[in-house]
Amino acid sequence: MGSFAVAYGLFGGLVLVVCVYGFKFMLLVNKIAVTAATLLFVVGFIAFAGDLNLNFEGAFGTGFDGVGVAGFIPAFIGAALIVMSNPISFGAFLGDWARYIPTATPKRKVMGAALLAQLATLIPFVFGLATASIIATKAPEFMDPAAPNYVGGLLAVSPAWYFIPLCAIALIGGMSTGASSLYGTGLDFSSVFPRFNRVQATLFIGILAIAFIFAGRFAFNLVQSISTFATLIVTCTAPWMVVMIIGFITRRGWYDADALQVFNRRQTGGRYWFNHGWNLRGMAAWLVSAAAGLSMVNMPGQFQGPLGNLAGGVDISLPASLGLAAVLYLGLLWIFPEPRGVFPAAGPRWIPSKDTPVPPVIDAAGNTVAAGTPEAAAPDLHGDFDTELVGQR
Repeated sequence: MGSFAVAYGLFGGLVLVVCVYGFKFMLLVNKIAVTAATLLFVVGFIAFAGDLNLNFEGAFGTGFDGVGVAGFIPAFIGAALIVMSNPISFGAFLGDWARYIPTATPKRKVMGAALLAQLATLIPFVFGLATASIIATKAPEFMDPAAPNYVGGLLAVSPAWYFIPLCAIALIGGMSTGASSLYGTGLDFSSVFPRFNRVQATLFIGILAIAFIFAGRFAFNLVQSISTFATLIVTCTAPWMVVMIIGFITRRGWYDADALQVFNRRQTGGRYWFNHGWNLRGMAAWLVSAAAGLSMVNMPGQFQGPLGNLAGGVDISLPASLGLAAVLYLGLLWIFPEPRGVFPAAGPRWIPSKDTPVPPVIDAAGNTVAAGTPEAAAPDLHGDFDTELVGQR
């Protein structure tokens, strides 16, 4: 138990240090991690080449076969959901990173980089699929649906010389994912609570997260509960991604960057103020879709919503909530058009708008702030060690 505690502490501390020292350092770590992990995965394909069975039919339960339509459909849906889980699990938590992309960067490069990044994830996905088929063939006891143990099975079927590369993959992958998640959370927290700069917010969230990890792992044994909770969080946040994507499309990819900083500057008003600072169209679509998704979750032995058996035991919470969010938000945008001021000069795409005056920006003292003045300039609330020390903000 002591060795586990030391390992958890060292790993958590390393992730926290990387995030505190700023984006450039984290980017360097991630570049090294991605390159190293990719090479290790390639070595892994070599390690398992002799055992790989490309004709493995799989098993889908009683009454299903691995090659017919009845077996293909659930396998395809399951595989699609697994692949979707990668962008969905990160998409709702990566806000504010776009500030590091120069405004002159062509959109095709930004979208191309995102597409390439998702295509690159096929390497670990295929590695996982290939090794899972080997485990199912050579060590099926590790694939028991009641208590699956992929990691244990992978260690059982791996060549002895590949043990250290496997450990390196686990460390590098966890480091990259943990740093990205914590850094993004620190940014979000400092945006919601402007009194914190990025470093302070990251330290606060990071230390709190490490404390929760230790409590959940060693004091209360809440590992499965935390995993369930994480799944439910993704179910809630996935519809918000749809709302944001539709907003991006209907606004033709245009946003007023200065107006987005009103809340951070403790001001009110501006083109995105809507109803006392709330966009009720987006909020309503998100909350209804998230509630519907939660009601359809079906995780045997962990969590089951009241509509969990709506599809014969298949968990359709994610596709249902994503589709519902799209329909609801577009419908609300048509029924309650947004102000003309939130759209670019070319106007909205696909939806109508209404001529509503943009409320003036008011500072904390009640004074009107003109756009483009020094008072309206957005301060950098997310200081990095790349440029200055922690205590200078």
